[in-house]
Amino acid sequence: MSPAINIQHHYSVPVERLWSELEQIDRHVLWMADAVKITFTSPQERGLGTTFTCLTKVGPLSLTDVMTITAWEAQRSMGVRHSGIVTGEGHFTLQAAENGSTLTWAETLAFPWWMAGKIGEFLAKPILTALWKGNLRRLERLLSEIS
Repeated sequence: MSPAINIQHHYSVPVERLWSELEQIDRHVLWMADAVKITFTSPQERGLGTTFTCLTKVGPLSLTDVMTITAWEAQRSMGVRHSGIVTGEGHFTLQAAENGSTLTWAETLAFPWWMAGKIGEFLAKPILTALWKGNLRRLERLLSEIS
């Protein structure tokens, strides 16, 4: 597995409001620049066991990410297992904070050999970190537009 990517962002909305947007997985394409299209493969669209694919694009690279929700604690956390071309685990953790809430996003991903394996993971870490920090800023803008 690649080195873990951990990022954090503060929001001026309460945890309940942050969660109400985060739990709508289909809307992640509105704030995740790398998420092009989400297609559910399970009857449910929220909660533990939900499965979906996400057409993901980072620069010139496009792939279909296959995901399963592995943790779901309303207003606290959401976990996902990546089991497509890129494998690994991701986790959102929400915490109440002074004047709002804090979201921590942690990912550990493994690249296949043809994506340069461990070297690709190492090279991708700063790119993905910057991309995902931008995603959390876009989420903040989305929350301010719909609040």
